[in-house]
This record gives sequence, C-alpha cells and structure tokens, in this order.
Amino acid sequence: MKPRHFPLTFLFFTGLGIATAIVGVAALAGGMRGTHPLFNDDMAGWALIVTAVALLLTGAFPLVLRRLAEREGA
Repeated sequence: MKPRHFPLTFLFFTGLGIATAIVGVAALAGGMRGTHPLFNDDMAGWALIVTAVALLLTGAFPLVLRRLAEREGA
C-alpha cells in the first residue's frame, strides 16, 4: 500500500482560496476600510469571495484527477 498525499497544486490553491475568503469576509464586514482605497467599495468583498471560490475550484481539479487515476489503478 503506497502512501497517499495531496497534490502540491491542491494545497497551494486551496491555501490561497482560504486566505482570499478570509480577507473577503473581512472586507464585507467593513474591517478592511482604510487599509487600501479599493477596500472602501462595498463590492470589493464580493469580488474577493468570487475569487476565493475560483481558487478553491482550481485547487480541487488536480485532486479529482488524482483520485480518478488512483481508482483506475494507474
């Protein structure tokens, strides 16, 4: 039985997605106002949330491919 590990791209993009989601939620709550002029807009938080979802889906893609390859026996 060989050891199983996550693909590095999954870990990288998932980490970026989680960090972006945290900043997006903070921007939606108004905690990022004054740190950068772009965060003064209310839609900046939603843009970061959408970006976080895209990053999480990008990270999930190599994980799904690896699981399919393991199921096939490759």
